[in-house]
Amino acid sequence: MADGPGGLGPAADGSGDKNPVGDVTMRALEEPDSVGSSLAAQHSRGGRIRRTILTAVAFVLVWSALALPIDLDRTGIVGLARIPIEAVVILALALVLRPRPLKVVSIVIGVLIGVLVALKLTNTGFDISFSRRFDVVRDWYYLRLAADLLTDVAGRVWSDVAAVAAIVLVVILLVLLPWATQRSTAALRRRRRIPGVALGVVVVVWAVFALAGAGPTTAAGVATADTSRLIGSTIAQRLADAHDGPAFARQIAADPYASVPPSQRLAGLQGKDVLLVFIESYGRVALDDPAIAPTVDAALRESAATLATAGFSARSGYLTSPTYGGSSWLAHSTVEAGLWVDSQQRYNQLLAAGRLTLARAFAEGGWRVVFSVPSTTGTWPPGAPFYGFDKLYTAHNVDYHGPTFGYATMPDQYIYHALLTQELTPGHRTPVMAEVDTLSSHYPWTEPPPLLPWNEVGDGSAYNSAAAQPPAAHPDTAKQVYADAVSYALRSLASFAAASKDPNLVILAMGDHQPNATITRPGADHEVPAMLIAHDPALTAKAAAWGWTTGLAPGPNASVSTMDQVRDRLFAAFGAGG
Repeated sequence: MADGPGGLGPAADGSGDKNPVGDVTMRALEEPDSVGSSLAAQHSRGGRIRRTILTAVAFVLVWSALALPIDLDRTGIVGLARIPIEAVVILALALVLRPRPLKVVSIVIGVLIGVLVALKLTNTGFDISFSRRFDVVRDWYYLRLAADLLTDVAGRVWSDVAAVAAIVLVVILLVLLPWATQRSTAALRRRRRIPGVALGVVVVVWAVFALAGAGPTTAAGVATADTSRLIGSTIAQRLADAHDGPAFARQIAADPYASVPPSQRLAGLQGKDVLLVFIESYGRVALDDPAIAPTVDAALRESAATLATAGFSARSGYLTSPTYGGSSWLAHSTVEAGLWVDSQQRYNQLLAAGRLTLARAFAEGGWRVVFSVPSTTGTWPPGAPFYGFDKLYTAHNVDYHGPTFGYATMPDQYIYHALLTQELTPGHRTPVMAEVDTLSSHYPWTEPPPLLPWNEVGDGSAYNSAAAQPPAAHPDTAKQVYADAVSYALRSLASFAAASKDPNLVILAMGDHQPNATITRPGADHEVPAMLIAHDPALTAKAAAWGWTTGLAPGPNASVSTMDQVRDRLFAAFGAGG
């Protein structure tokens, strides 16, 4: 091999072997950017792919958020496969706005969409639980109740986990959706032909489906305006509430019985111990649903026999409750005040006003008035001033030392046992009027304990052997457990009446509301069974004028009236002229 000068390279004439190192070096010197350009091109292609994926994700997020149904529980995930009219607005904005204002407007819209998604999810929970929408002004109270319920059922740890998860979800929505909206509109703005074509296509397709009958008023319709309707209904609710306040104030003030002398309002019940009993979640579904009715019917027959043996008669009918699935206090106040209290706004307004309640009428008539509310674990400052009771029995002052049963702080039998031992003892005493709010049939339903002989109830520790079962999850199982819980509530009431041996006992018992959608079909009515029980058949005969039929189970011709009629019916039937 002939070397060039210094023996370090090829010969000057180009003969001999090539040096690969030198060859690469020469190419690098001749094309210094070739390697970097290749790497940059690869990086650019990877960046474009990532940007495309992120933009596609942003589009899907915004579209899904707008298409998310108001009633997700009724449409399911298939409700996301719809065309939201709000997408037209966003497409139009991408066409007409310049980049800077478009960015600001997109972020604001994204925040609004995030808030509305949270509201839609909350509405779904309220629809399942209460068959109504979430009130963005007054229903925050329910979130604390939900946390308390979860704590009672699953424990403090899971309740805290759920609360943290809900907060994190809201934060994610309020961060992710503004980003997604801004990225989507920016991408559309850069390619101005795409929004124009997309706008035309979306408008035409939406209109076709809307005109074909799958429009925005159909929950599962392809063409949807749910997000816009949610905004509109929220505004409309606020306007309706503003109008309802003064109207309800006039109803509170217009009370024909306020001027009736206290001794005459309930003269026909003088000397009687009167109980107003609310049987938790005892709705008409308990008598109509084929999966529930046989169990409850058997309990009603057994209870009727128990009462008849003890000398009681009964009549029953149906009442329409102002609430569904929960919010029992709305039903209680409706019955007590003789007014239709179907919202938290009305309830708050009523408690702050002066109104003659049943409890106050009994107190002014000479009865000792007590409330048994075992779900209460603290104080109740508004209670006594409004209702006028002398004593409040809660979860902590009835000397109960037994276990809890799901949500129930104590079983129904013990609630009645405490009333018997603390207020209804035989002998010379003032007649008692008591409102009793039961718990054993409260959601989430668990198997109740067995009824004990009354002389074995003691301080409730005898229930320790009846281990509380976890709440039923499967709908079919839940229906059977619900049936067992309602049956227990009915048997407890009848057994208590018989055990009292009180010839002066009068009981007006009713469900407070239908059970929630776990048990009751969507769109069900708000009707609940009600019954008047007394030793004196002349007293129960008064209910014949209400259209109530003989027995504990309302007959096929039993009337249906509303809970706000109860107070005035009692005054009319048992007043001085009744």
